[in-house]
Amino acid sequence: MKAEKKGCQTMDDLTFKEREFVALGAALGSNCTACVEYHVGEARKAGLTDSQIRAALDLADKVRKVPAAKALNAALALLGETAAAENKASGCESNMASKTPGCCN
Repeated sequence: MKAEKKGCQTMDDLTFKEREFVALGAALGSNCTACVEYHVGEARKAGLTDSQIRAALDLADKVRKVPAAKALNAALALLGETAAAENKASGCESNMASKTPGCCN
């Protein structure tokens, strides 16, 4: 018997397509090549088109680059250097600066 709060969803409440969108992001975010290969195939089985899969992977890639850029910026700061402009204006940070709604779009 599941103990759930009213309105609270679990992964079981998601469709196969929705779970594969989540899995693609997690696979890319964890830098797991085998996971990406597996979930691209599963996403296709779920009915996602290659352009939908590509869009999901592009967004996941933008999201995962933000912490990497911040870590690089911190390391460069310790060396008394400033980060390259491309690192400062990537992913979520560039959208927040431009007041674009959402994250990494």
